Amino acid sequence: MTFFGTALLVGTALNAAAGEQDAARLGKELTPVGAERAGNKDGTIPAWTGGDMAPPAGWKPGAVRPDPYASDKRQFSIDASNVDRHKDKLAPGQLEMVKTIPGYRMDIYPTHRSCGYPDFFYERTRKNAASAKMAPNGYDMAEAIGAAVPFPIPRSGAEAIWNHKLSWRGEGFQSHFATYIPPKGSDSIGEPIAQDEWQLAPMWSPSNKGVADARGIEYQLLNVFTGPPSIAGDATLGQYNFGKPNDVWLYFASQRRVRRAPTYQYDAPVLNTENLQIVDQYLQYNGPLDRYDWKLAGKKELYVPYNTYRVNSPANKAADVVKPKFISRDLTRYELHRMWVVEATLKEGMRHMFPKRTFYIDEDTWTILVEDMYDAQGKVWRTTEMGPYMAWEVPACVWSANISYDHVASRVLIDRVQAGGKEADWLSAREGRLKAGIFEPDGLRRATTR
Repeated sequence: MTFFGTALLVGTALNAAAGEQDAARLGKELTPVGAERAGNKDGTIPAWTGGDMAPPAGWKPGAVRPDPYASDKRQFSIDASNVDRHKDKLAPGQLEMVKTIPGYRMDIYPTHRSCGYPDFFYERTRKNAASAKMAPNGYDMAEAIGAAVPFPIPRSGAEAIWNHKLSWRGEGFQSHFATYIPPKGSDSIGEPIAQDEWQLAPMWSPSNKGVADARGIEYQLLNVFTGPPSIAGDATLGQYNFGKPNDVWLYFASQRRVRRAPTYQYDAPVLNTENLQIVDQYLQYNGPLDRYDWKLAGKKELYVPYNTYRVNSPANKAADVVKPKFISRDLTRYELHRMWVVEATLKEGMRHMFPKRTFYIDEDTWTILVEDMYDAQGKVWRTTEMGPYMAWEVPACVWSANISYDHVASRVLIDRVQAGGKEADWLSAREGRLKAGIFEPDGLRRATTR
């Protein structure tokens, strides 16, 4: 008994020392969030110098966000004629899209490591580097403070995924956007599925003291459909939890009933997506990690959507952004960035429609920018892409428009399109426009009439 206690104390001391050593690397050879500060050897990825934190002169929150890199010249394009020359910097699903979708190309621009965060975020991330812990099961998060990166120097794939799940975009926000599902075999982009959405989390508060202080809540989401008329007023309320499945309630306006949806998890189809998106694919990844083994497979330089000001501008018309097979190639900007690679393999005895998934996580923002999902034969079945841009008012890198391409069905779902609408309100929680009270099942019906 004495020996066990001594060993435990020694192990705790060693872990604490290792954590302090990790924390000391942040802000030196590593950026304050754990990315490599230096550029790559050939200079195609520059060093991180703090991010482009200041907005263009004259811009104010709420106004259409200008593209600070509008004068950049395209370096080259990747299309079916030259894709094999660049395949070492593409994910398998990206390679497949270029090869199989007529007219698909990727325009490559100079890389800007534009993303940065407030000083308090960096200070809290340093604390997490020394003290954050995973649960004994290896996939749940046990200890970390919010408004920070939980694991800036990850030692497992699950830690890297948690960095994405808790990626910070301010204290809470509200947005209006549309989802498009172009009909197969048609030149139409389909009818917009318009939505209002609110997101809030105790873990996003700069005063959060950890998981217990967050009452076990990872974050909360309320999504209300505003069109087309057949589904207007329908709503989804989700509470994402630590250590247990999501709590989800659905409201159908035609029935005027709120229903709890305990099976609306994992690979259940997302409502109104024609089976082209599943629940744990929403927001790039959400929900429990218990069905997969998570492997941190190192880093890879990848061409990814980045600094996506143009495609996310509300000043666009929907038809300029949405095409029958993809988001506009003329508005989508790709840059070369370093990605953490996380491989998820279905555990024995578990069930999921995707037995293998590969996530590519941006080192500067800890968000999943590309994901490949595989079928039982090991072929890429579905690929997602999204790209960040700076919300200077927060300040933080955020994201909106994203795609999910189904290689088997040869169809695309284009989500969170802001064209023809307005900028998301990234300061709504901080400035009191977003209240925690709207995330209550009893008020779900009322929320649909706001």
